[in-house]
Amino acid sequence: MKMILKKEIRKSLPSMILLTALLMSSAYVQAKVKLPSVFSDNMVFQQKTKAAVWGKADPGKTITISTTWSRVRYTSKADENGNWKVMVATPSYGGPYAMTISDGEPLVLMNVLIGEVWICSGQSNMEMPLAGWGKINNYEQEVTAAKYPSIRLLQVDHVTSNVSTNDAQVANLGWKPCIPQYVAEFSSVAYFFAREIYEKKGIPIGLIHTSWGGTPAEAWMSAEALSGFPYFNEQIEALTNNAAGSDVQRMAKWQKTVDQKDKGYVTGKTQWNSKDYDDSTWSTMPIGTAWENSVLPDFDGVVWLRKKVEIPVSLANKDLKISLGTIDDNDITYFNGEKIGETIGYDRQRIYTIPANMVKQGFAEITIRVFDGMGGGGVVAKNEELYLAAGDGTRITLTGDWKYRVGVNLNEVAPAPISGSGSSRPTVLYNKMIHPFLQFAVRGVIWYQGESNADRATQYRTLFPALINDWRRKWNLVDMPFYFVQLANFKKADTVPGPSAWAELRDAQFGALKLKNTGMAVAIDIGDANDIHPKNKQEVGRRLALIALAKTYGTTTNYSGPLYRSHEIMGNKIRIDFDFANGLKKVGSEALQGFTIAGADQKFYNAHAVIVGDHIEVTSENVKLPIAIRYAWADNPNLNLTNNSNLPASPFRTDNWPGITK
Repeated sequence: MKMILKKEIRKSLPSMILLTALLMSSAYVQAKVKLPSVFSDNMVFQQKTKAAVWGKADPGKTITISTTWSRVRYTSKADENGNWKVMVATPSYGGPYAMTISDGEPLVLMNVLIGEVWICSGQSNMEMPLAGWGKINNYEQEVTAAKYPSIRLLQVDHVTSNVSTNDAQVANLGWKPCIPQYVAEFSSVAYFFAREIYEKKGIPIGLIHTSWGGTPAEAWMSAEALSGFPYFNEQIEALTNNAAGSDVQRMAKWQKTVDQKDKGYVTGKTQWNSKDYDDSTWSTMPIGTAWENSVLPDFDGVVWLRKKVEIPVSLANKDLKISLGTIDDNDITYFNGEKIGETIGYDRQRIYTIPANMVKQGFAEITIRVFDGMGGGGVVAKNEELYLAAGDGTRITLTGDWKYRVGVNLNEVAPAPISGSGSSRPTVLYNKMIHPFLQFAVRGVIWYQGESNADRATQYRTLFPALINDWRRKWNLVDMPFYFVQLANFKKADTVPGPSAWAELRDAQFGALKLKNTGMAVAIDIGDANDIHPKNKQEVGRRLALIALAKTYGTTTNYSGPLYRSHEIMGNKIRIDFDFANGLKKVGSEALQGFTIAGADQKFYNAHAVIVGDHIEVTSENVKLPIAIRYAWADNPNLNLTNNSNLPASPFRTDNWPGITK
């Protein structure tokens, strides 16, 4: 395949040279045609289709389009509003090519490839870059090795809109080749997905990355799609009724209430940040992990952290840098009672400067006020990111236990007001970050999202399929491939069967496979108990690519672990049948793990499971008349079922009993 691509490149060179000569003669002419941000040098057009090209020009102007991959010349006329659109036929993959769009003054797109275009969307685990705040496994080596100029990257900026718009805001002035300079801050899942496909097929890949951390599915859906969900009526109404100013005022008022409840303040002044404050009665917590996974399960609110460090004489009276990595969500940091920095955002690195006049020999006190609005919480940086450092490279580590005290639990205050400007509001990301691309020809979608909908997992059972169908209707591609990642394992490992919102969300994702031309990459074995953003994004991207290679590109490959199909009650045991049952096996030497069984009392017990041919039989001495089975039903389950693919079986349940998210 790669040889074919090189042949296409050579074949196009004469026309490229001619076009460059023409450009030189009009190098100083400013074209009047205006194109949306999805069109730029280095772009990728979807192969073997009628690709829309559109833009603005003076009303009544005739627009002509020519390409170096074809002798066909296309024309259109700008309407009374200056809008025009042309459908351009694209060949099989190849390039580089050029496209000229002219209203009498030419605008030329250079280094254009024909290949496969994928929309890459979701929340933070899709957004997570190779470097930056992400720092995936071996990120430095991965960035250095990312030299794939036939993979092209379009990074969509974070912008919301209360109404649908026709253009998006993008980074780097448009499409860029996949080289270290541009891939470092790009979606790691999207990159590894494209890399796997390109290495197997040799087809140029265009990635339109449009995601935003911490956002729920409804933010990515049209108002039309959400009309069937009365739950969102009030929020959609707020889009038009709430002025930005009033939104800021309401949020400021709510934040003031939080501060007033914060025990770390007295009459509006901080008291827990002073150097001499007696914190001897405070508890301790480890930092470098979310507090919800250690000492403060299910806690949202304000926590004050303190740590005493000894400053040696060699560092006295010198500027110091304090590195705290990432903090979930916001922080105010103090050194010996003086504020040295403040940052808003869970994904931003904290590096503050401590002026030399504040640095004295002896013991110093570092205090951090951390606010967490939902999930996680705390200083979640790696050990190597936690330190004080002098200009000569001398470091004092800040790892280990810190003292802590709760300032305020958000249960003590009214819920935060519905935002009139935030990124989690229904439709606002669809309007600005999806709608502008609906005319652009694409192959399909990869999606990694769900964490922000876990507390409404029951609703997600219908909401997620509605999103998929919404996008397919809007792109006018009834069978558009839509491949998604099931939530990874996270939080404290569970050994006793119990309720789990994350398990319910995974079950809702599993249910979306009923829609045709969907695929699910199971990640239940590659998560991180202490990090909602697990670092092994290489495998996530590979598993998504396996699905695309098999279902979109016709490659014979094992792309799925076992998927529950049906069950049969046989006295005191239940037999389970699976799709993708070839070579059912367990990983490791332990017995099959993760199966639980229940009778009519709906109480689940850990069960004994054995592989019998291409199905599994499950029993428990605690359940004489079983009626339901669950597998991997926990936030972070212990499991080991796979098949010849060596990919994990998806969590599942056979019952439809109401869960905790009902």
